[in-house]
Amino acid sequence: MGTHLYTFLKPKQLLDFAFSLRRYTKILFPILFVLGCFGGLYVVPSDYQQGDLARILYVHVPASWGALSLYSCVAFFSALGLITRIPQCFLIAKSIAPIGLGYCLISLMTGSIWGKPTWGTFWVWDARLTSMFILFLLYLGYIHLSQTHVLKRLVPASFLAVIGFVNIPIIKGSVDWWYTLHQPATIRIFSKTSAIDSSMAWPLWVMTLAFAVYAVYLGTYRFEQLLKESAAV
Repeated sequence: MGTHLYTFLKPKQLLDFAFSLRRYTKILFPILFVLGCFGGLYVVPSDYQQGDLARILYVHVPASWGALSLYSCVAFFSALGLITRIPQCFLIAKSIAPIGLGYCLISLMTGSIWGKPTWGTFWVWDARLTSMFILFLLYLGYIHLSQTHVLKRLVPASFLAVIGFVNIPIIKGSVDWWYTLHQPATIRIFSKTSAIDSSMAWPLWVMTLAFAVYAVYLGTYRFEQLLKESAAV
């Protein structure tokens, strides 16, 4: 397995793989995004409690999931880089981080827009919002520390990413562990029951896939650029 990993992470193989992914994702993303927006804005009915305000969740939820997933990827490749000392692992993590930061910012902004008419305020320091804001700061810290083309200097940023991963399960469990204004999970992946009807759920899954595909597209493009820059140093 180790031999296969080293072979796959060679620059030539990674560049070919990134090019193939980007070729398909640039076509798939706009289709998914338009379909998800059309479903969320025009097809699904208004929420019986929140009305049309609930439609913002078709952006807020995928962005939140994306921010958590992408930080997990940053932490994973940072840890893999620290263990194997394969430079490409650090570059993959560095490629992903700005995308995750953007998704995290979208999550915080759309959550605030939703919170004003729902809670009467744009922001409260409850467990979910505070831990999500900490994730935003972790992204900023990692990006700041990784502003270098010298791969050895990416080690401190990688340690921050790995240590900061402890915040991910805190975000996930915050609404269950502590008193919080934030609502509990509506969709439970590992449960047969869900608080959202299937007629309203499909645009959410389509938008989530669109966010994921867009992250792959941007991540592969940025990885190619970083790999070329590091080779030129």
